Amino acid sequence: MNNDFVAPPALNHLIVFARLPEMGRVKTRLAADIGAEPALSIYRQLLAHTRAVVAPLPVHKTVWLAEAGPAADLTDAWPGYEQLAQPPGDLGEKMQAAFAHDFDRQAAAVVIIGTDCPGLTTAHLTNAFEALRTHDVVLGPATDGGYYLLGMKQLWPSLFTGKSWSTDTVCAATVADAQQLGLRLQLLSELSDIDTGADLRAWETSTGKTFGQGLRVL
Repeated sequence: MNNDFVAPPALNHLIVFARLPEMGRVKTRLAADIGAEPALSIYRQLLAHTRAVVAPLPVHKTVWLAEAGPAADLTDAWPGYEQLAQPPGDLGEKMQAAFAHDFDRQAAAVVIIGTDCPGLTTAHLTNAFEALRTHDVVLGPATDGGYYLLGMKQLWPSLFTGKSWSTDTVCAATVADAQQLGLRLQLLSELSDIDTGADLRAWETSTGKTFGQGLRVL
């Protein structure tokens, strides 16, 4: 991992949670529906899409990579990103650690995304950082009841605890926590993640696009 980056103070930070491409270890629910090889191809396209929409942002960028297996593609590049290993724990514990890492370095605002959202655009990310100028928390709801983006100006640990991760209750529970804390919350437009074959078919039907044609960055 590359730990040579030194982030300047009062900077916007973007966190990306990702895996290195590896057959059988990425998009496993999708692979169960369409096969491991097509799922890996789709995952590579989602990685490329994520990097493309992030590229124009003048922010500090960190990719936190999940533990790689023996067949992981170690050549998959994240140029311009600080690269760190995801810590142990559930998803909430991992995200909290990533936010804490950036706030410990005096980040002004921190936004986290994954690599599952083909509808994500640079505008969504720009809007998220803009929202944090006047709000405490910004959230991008996903159609499956989770979220594709979370941002905040300081660490609120309760947003990462007491959640049933990877279920349709996560976004609503996070909104409820923010409201209980009295935080100013901004919701972005709802987008779809691609986690299953049904997600893939629904996305292709609603957009008229296919992964075979590649993803077009807007």
